[in-house]
Amino acid sequence: MNLFDLTGTTSIVIGGNGVLGGAMSEALAAQGSRVAIVGRNLDKANDVKQRIENAGGESQVFQADVTVEADLRSVLDQVIAWTGSIDTLVNCSGTNSSTPFFELGMDEWDNIMDVNLKSVVLSSQIFGKYMIEQGKGGSIVNISSVSSDPPLSKVFTYSASKAGVNSITKFLARELAPHQIRVNAIIPGFFPAEQNRKILSAERIESIMTHTPMNRFGDPEELQGAVVYLASKKASSFVTGTFIRVDGGFGAMTI
Repeated sequence: MNLFDLTGTTSIVIGGNGVLGGAMSEALAAQGSRVAIVGRNLDKANDVKQRIENAGGESQVFQADVTVEADLRSVLDQVIAWTGSIDTLVNCSGTNSSTPFFELGMDEWDNIMDVNLKSVVLSSQIFGKYMIEQGKGGSIVNISSVSSDPPLSKVFTYSASKAGVNSITKFLARELAPHQIRVNAIIPGFFPAEQNRKILSAERIESIMTHTPMNRFGDPEELQGAVVYLASKKASSFVTGTFIRVDGGFGAMTI
């Protein structure tokens, strides 16, 4: 039995045009899932789609502002017209900033909270409700961060938003369990991507390595096993409300 076979399923990856979301989209497609890549940047989304198709997978690109309810409802309609079902939702949109706390403006706060947290609420409402109506269960995978607990220095708003993601994950796991919809989160360590490259100074990189037992950054492909595991009903049918750390040991490190 192939525990990780996703043939015949449909996966929606919010932020699937990003570095981490793209890697997870490719992994889901490689196991047979039809992947809906959702994001604002069509060029990057189409790059992911091309990689999936080159490997023999199936995907479609859906342009949307993931903080806008009407955009996500339009994606829902289009995905249902395409495949007729939704089995997995991955919430992977994200943005970051290193603005010091006392210099933080509310426009920046609102933007980070909207992209990192509001999008999770909206997409879970819209696609999660459809999963309930389908009546065949499903999986929601949220992408948290090692900055969620305890919070990291220099990324106040980002840390607060990811703490919110953790809370939403636990809440929805309880709420959706009667419908056989599992809700879990992946906690990545440090994976260089667009939203954090601007804050990775040489000094900060040295500090990160000091606190990462494996003494290196993660590679986006190293998130693929976790997302496939959580998407697979065969492999993780009794797993909900949990957090899988993919962080090179960062969470186990003390002085």
